[in-house]
Amino acid sequence: MTKFIFVTGGVLSSLGKGITSASVATILKQSGYQVSMLKIDPYLNVDPGTMSPLEHGEVFVTADGAETDLDVGNYERFIDVTLSAKNNFTTGQVYSSVIKRERQGGYLGKTIQVIPHVVDEIKDRIFAACDDKDFLIVELGGTVGDIEGLPFMEAIREIRFELEKTRTMNIHVSLIPFIKAAGELKTKPTQHSVQELRRIGITPHMLVCRTEQPLPKALKKKLAMSCDVDLNAIIEASDANSIYQVPLNFIREGILTPLADHFNISIKPDMTKWDALVKNILVPQAEVTIAFVGKYLELKESYKSLTEALIHAGAHTNTKVNINWCDSERIEDVGAYDIIGNSDAVLVAGGFGHRGVEGKITAIKYARENKIPYLGICLGMQLAVVEFARNVLGLEDANSVEFDKDTKNPLIYLIDEFLDQNGATQIRTQESPMGGTMRLGEYPFNPKEGSKIQAAYGKNETYFERHRHRYEANPAYKTQLEKAGMIVSGESNGLIETVEIEDHPWFVGVQFHPEFTSRLENPNAIILDFVKEAIKNK
Repeated sequence: MTKFIFVTGGVLSSLGKGITSASVATILKQSGYQVSMLKIDPYLNVDPGTMSPLEHGEVFVTADGAETDLDVGNYERFIDVTLSAKNNFTTGQVYSSVIKRERQGGYLGKTIQVIPHVVDEIKDRIFAACDDKDFLIVELGGTVGDIEGLPFMEAIREIRFELEKTRTMNIHVSLIPFIKAAGELKTKPTQHSVQELRRIGITPHMLVCRTEQPLPKALKKKLAMSCDVDLNAIIEASDANSIYQVPLNFIREGILTPLADHFNISIKPDMTKWDALVKNILVPQAEVTIAFVGKYLELKESYKSLTEALIHAGAHTNTKVNINWCDSERIEDVGAYDIIGNSDAVLVAGGFGHRGVEGKITAIKYARENKIPYLGICLGMQLAVVEFARNVLGLEDANSVEFDKDTKNPLIYLIDEFLDQNGATQIRTQESPMGGTMRLGEYPFNPKEGSKIQAAYGKNETYFERHRHRYEANPAYKTQLEKAGMIVSGESNGLIETVEIEDHPWFVGVQFHPEFTSRLENPNAIILDFVKEAIKNK
């Protein structure tokens, strides 16, 4: 039977509940247990798909096409599993389901209330995410005391009440601030946070204490006594140089004992490979610099999966990957050379909207003409096609219909119909709503014999990568492009998935998002090859 670990947060947000959850899951997985994870988001949006990256950070896409919270990406990267739509849900989804059921008569005319109907829907979704795994780690977004989190807290309380005591555990992540003027660590915020949690009916079994200073034993005893938590379950969580160091730090802090004692199981993780990769991240033998051209640079979390994928590739090549953040709008003003400088490779990331597009095209031209290793992802591939058409084919007005719907040379266009993952026909037009017309999730592609894509992925005929886009490269221009030296090296049901330039050392564009399938222990193949090419170009 599945055991549940509920992770809540206190005092303030952004304490690292997601990394704490993923680290505990990693320890259990490396001990031989089957583990799954669930992120609950209390906001009213149905999903983060239409939220600005500057508002919410990256939208992570699962294999089955769900647009989810970026913490789900951390889960996959840590425990090396493929999660799905049921591993993330929001208040918006919960209320939508309850209202839909009420309209269909599913409640037999009863008055619909938060308790029991909304709470029961939450509990049903939690149990649906188990998949008969040994453990389900459930992270609740937000902070204890938030009004929107109360129904979820009640659901957690009821599950703890309904199941055997050894099947549920609550880990509370809280802040122990250091007051510089007083020279002291203060426990009062955590005490009040735990009091609020207990008022709701939940007593934590473990405290993970975020702190910038080491916690003295006397302070841990004070926390244990005041919060009614075993002393060995007060876990210090100081700032780490790498998020992948956190599971190792937890083990050194003694987290295995309270976990094993509470669930009455043996926990003996084999962290040998993990530890070696973390050492490569912390003390690498070499370094390279990647020019990362984007437009959401105000919030680096907008590119979380991609920056982590570069770290994974660096860990497997024992190389520090420095990122030269290049604002595409600034490139429009001063040119590519001054911004990209002496970078060893150029990466143009995805994005939506016209802002910064011409700067990205300028960076692509710079990489192409100067034979610098180049990787274009999603929009980065589309703009590589546009740049090649303009400056090699001589089609000066070549563009994407996303930016110029009246262009006479639509190298990137909006396909009217396509087959989704289930083989159903999807229709989209310029007026279709953004939330329902993207090609989302995992689709197959076939690498071309002898291509760089095939060299990266291997000799198998079909591979799967994840997508999140509306527009496609126009196959009507395929012959022209290939005659001039831009090869379509991967296709999916007639859609262009990857392109390469023949007379360039390494120039690859991919329509999919390879960063979504990269994990610390299993880096994505094309991103790994890209970093290797950057090392060669050093």
